Amino acid sequence: MAEEFDFHPMWESLGMNLADHDMLLGAVGQMYGDMFLTQNNRPKSTSYLDFVATNIHSGRIKEMLDKKEAGEATKIVGSFCVYVPEEIVLACDGIPVGLCSGADWATDKVEEHLPRNTCPLIKSFAGFKLGEVCPYIESSDLVVGENTCDGKKKAYEFFATQKNMYVMDIPNVHDESTLVTWKAEVKKLAAKIEEECGVTITPERLKAAIHAVNGKRRALQRLAATRAADPAPISGLDSLLTVQAAFMDDTPRLTGAINEMAAECEQRVEAGEGVAPKGTKRILYTGTPMAVPNWKLFNLIEKAGGVVVGEESCTGSRYYKDLVDESGETVDEMLDAIAERYFKINCAVFTPNHQRMKDIVQMAKDLHADGIVDVALQFCTLYEMESFAVEKAAEEAGIPFMHITTDYAGEDAGQLQTRIEAFLETI
Repeated sequence: MAEEFDFHPMWESLGMNLADHDMLLGAVGQMYGDMFLTQNNRPKSTSYLDFVATNIHSGRIKEMLDKKEAGEATKIVGSFCVYVPEEIVLACDGIPVGLCSGADWATDKVEEHLPRNTCPLIKSFAGFKLGEVCPYIESSDLVVGENTCDGKKKAYEFFATQKNMYVMDIPNVHDESTLVTWKAEVKKLAAKIEEECGVTITPERLKAAIHAVNGKRRALQRLAATRAADPAPISGLDSLLTVQAAFMDDTPRLTGAINEMAAECEQRVEAGEGVAPKGTKRILYTGTPMAVPNWKLFNLIEKAGGVVVGEESCTGSRYYKDLVDESGETVDEMLDAIAERYFKINCAVFTPNHQRMKDIVQMAKDLHADGIVDVALQFCTLYEMESFAVEKAAEEAGIPFMHITTDYAGEDAGQLQTRIEAFLETI
């Protein structure tokens, strides 16, 4: 579709900077080709990911806008975090989408409003807005934020001057009292989305939405399970992009595509076929989430001769490992079930966060990882602080560990490549 249709009038109608956006698409397209299309022995079904990448700023945006115009959808609701329940948006005939935050853009403009030593993810989403190059931001009728960290919390005050925003209050402690508070917060969000979309959530609507999103999670779980095999049937790069697509693509279509990928990977496991030779060093990634087009670390690891077999992150297992209980019959019961499911996400915002350490070690064992690579974006205090606990947990489990602090730029790629190669040689 992207090659047969001129999307510039659509982008112009969204108020985007066409020249800069063309430059961005060219750079991301080149990056995608260099990283993804040069991989050896990719599963044939990953061609769907090429379709996603080709249409991510074009055909998918047109599809969403066309659904709104046809009355098939009410509003487009953007977010930056896995704590925002997409089930609630779907129950109101809305379209939930993840927003751009994976590359440096318009940094000079951002630093007129935010400190220079702000984490790259925050500066990125502000830059995509100020630079007018993200069609997801521009087409969103509402942006739902969350106060997961102090940087985001304060940055959303600025972002609210640019877009219609609603911010959720995320508890920082896991206990019974904060779960009660969180359930109330989820119900407040539901009321806000109902108001924004002009739709009342009914038990039938919410049950259908929960079932749809659980179906997507089950498909991702199925695909993830195949990665325990040696040789790994699918690369970390393609697995990462699959989860990234889950934030942006049409839920039923993507669910079908992931199940096709899982079925092919199951066949590859049976045949002993992989993307890398048997015995390739297996890496579990943990740390900060990676929005499109932040593929740098996975590309470096796999170009260095390793294979990423799992991701303990919000663009990984935290997105799909837990399902919403589908036994509820009333809207209140189902909203409580949604809140309980999302409360299990072990972001570094929580204190203490012992369960995340257990999750990392268990994933490493289940996926037969040879080493753990823990990554924090520069100035991300939460993940930098928690890296010490992750290292201790890995050491106690006898799993080789490496910590990396990086940003979105490519200047440190050579240094990181050397460090990663040395780490792979030692495990």
